[in-house]
Amino acid sequence: MAENPDRFCVCMTPDDLPAPDRAALTSHKAAVLKNARWDNGASIGIRFLGGSPALQQRVRDVALRWTKIANLNFSFLAAGPTDIRIAFAPGKGSWSYLGTMCRTIPEPQPTMNYGWLTDASSDDELRRVVLHEFGHAIGLIHEHQSPKHGIKWNRDAVIHDLEGPPNNWDLPTIETNMFKVYAPDAVVATPVDPHSIMMYPIPKAWTLDGTSAGLNADLSADDETLIRNVYPGRL
Repeated sequence: MAENPDRFCVCMTPDDLPAPDRAALTSHKAAVLKNARWDNGASIGIRFLGGSPALQQRVRDVALRWTKIANLNFSFLAAGPTDIRIAFAPGKGSWSYLGTMCRTIPEPQPTMNYGWLTDASSDDELRRVVLHEFGHAIGLIHEHQSPKHGIKWNRDAVIHDLEGPPNNWDLPTIETNMFKVYAPDAVVATPVDPHSIMMYPIPKAWTLDGTSAGLNADLSADDETLIRNVYPGRL
């Protein structure tokens, strides 16, 4: 059995909603998904749906790292309609909708969840998870799904490990988050970066071509370069 490296996040789009919820939504027309990109200089409203004040502050402090390099503004609000709504629902996994897709999710449903972050979470774990999820929130896809990658997966090994604990993913979730590759014209992509905060840890047993990646806990130089290019203007 391959070593299970960690709990993974899920990258969400409106297609992941139940059919009745999808029908009720308004249509909305390291790689950034072009149709989920925010306007450069956008102010993004964010509020918490749970978590202690101390945990909220820790998440806020890490999330703001992105605004030091991206020409985007995060406005954390206590109430009222917001673009991003953050829950801490245990057992629901960690996930975020991609970029502006959060605006298709009706109030007061969450658009981001931290299923295993608590007041007891280490700074390293919290930084890794929050940077990753807010990467999705500003439009970044998973690095291994870049059209510039092309991993030769050991599908049986990946499915075997991810359908069991701690992830317990069904096959459609595995297909969407592991094997799906975005079309080249759908993303702004750099050469694949194994050190990206958006790269899953990948054990060698999951691939047939020797590809592997470790557990990245911070932004890489390429992450920063890509985001500065996509959202230019921040000094």
